[in-house]
Amino acid sequence: MLSTLLAFLGACTLIAASPGPSTVLIIKESLRSRRSGFLTVLGNETGVFVWGLVAAFGLTALLAASELAYDVMRIVGAVVLVVFGVQTLWQARRADGQPEGMDEAVGKSGWASYRGGLLLNLANPKAAIFAMSFLPQFVPEGAPHLPTMVGLAALWAVFEIGYYGLYVWFVGRMKAVLSRAGVRRRLEQVSGGVLLLLGARLALES
Repeated sequence: MLSTLLAFLGACTLIAASPGPSTVLIIKESLRSRRSGFLTVLGNETGVFVWGLVAAFGLTALLAASELAYDVMRIVGAVVLVVFGVQTLWQARRADGQPEGMDEAVGKSGWASYRGGLLLNLANPKAAIFAMSFLPQFVPEGAPHLPTMVGLAALWAVFEIGYYGLYVWFVGRMKAVLSRAGVRRRLEQVSGGVLLLLGARLALES
């Protein structure tokens, strides 16, 4: 069991280290504040746990088997990414006309940050299919399938909270540099562009 857990945590590390929409959103929100970044992480990991539960109960097999259901989720996910990308670019543009530090005064509720992380994860059909193919590989032979899958899903989410929490901490430590006039604006422009490209790729893939 110990070797299985170590292998599972190693796989989780490789997954978390792979850049994707969630990573971009977490970094973008961390530029706003540590609180926004961490709540985005919590929202994202709630989505990870939800998909883990869905996989544990075998429901993601229905998504994988239904081309229509997958395509609907794919389009919804693409729209979510594009909306986040446009919002990020708009925020960067608004910052052009504001004195330095004024954008910090524009508050964003914690619920909005949490919801953004959750929505981005739940709108990604690849996350659902991946959970279905990933978690069963680490169920030891003879172990009860459902409780083990649920436990692995919870461990996966908790592990990624710690991993992405390091991103939030690092951005917070670098805030003095990243918050300088122009630097943060450029980072938001890059983040917005990346989210738009990821959304377009998801919409166009067959």
